[in-house]
Amino acid sequence: MLWFKALHLIFMVTWFAGLFYLPRLFVYHSMSEDQISIDRFKIMERKLFYGITTPGAILTLVFGLCILLSNGLSAYSGQLWLTTKLFLILILVAYHIYCWFLLQDFKYDRNKHGHVWYRWFNEFPVLILVLIMFLAVVRPF
Repeated sequence: MLWFKALHLIFMVTWFAGLFYLPRLFVYHSMSEDQISIDRFKIMERKLFYGITTPGAILTLVFGLCILLSNGLSAYSGQLWLTTKLFLILILVAYHIYCWFLLQDFKYDRNKHGHVWYRWFNEFPVLILVLIMFLAVVRPF
């Protein structure tokens, strides 16, 4: 069980590192005007998304599920903190998927947003992280 928790936290950090950095790359990519920079950002975004962020997300979810199953799902029945945390994780997965759509827009040179939009977009996973950590540690409900 502790191995699952450790691996869950390691890959959660990896996932969030990617979710923090990818939109920051989008900020700089949206400001780029020369082809060399544009091509460089496409490579960086692709490698970050497929090599770090997505594997981190998948392994976070796998080891989180391992924790739930090793304790027995009945141990969590009626735990509002966990239900809320799982809901926030679903929102985070949707954010991750939306990042993939934005990645595709940049890949095919059809970006519709400016750097200011991406700066605000970049703040969303911070809010989700804070809420999830309070729920997981404090378990307020």
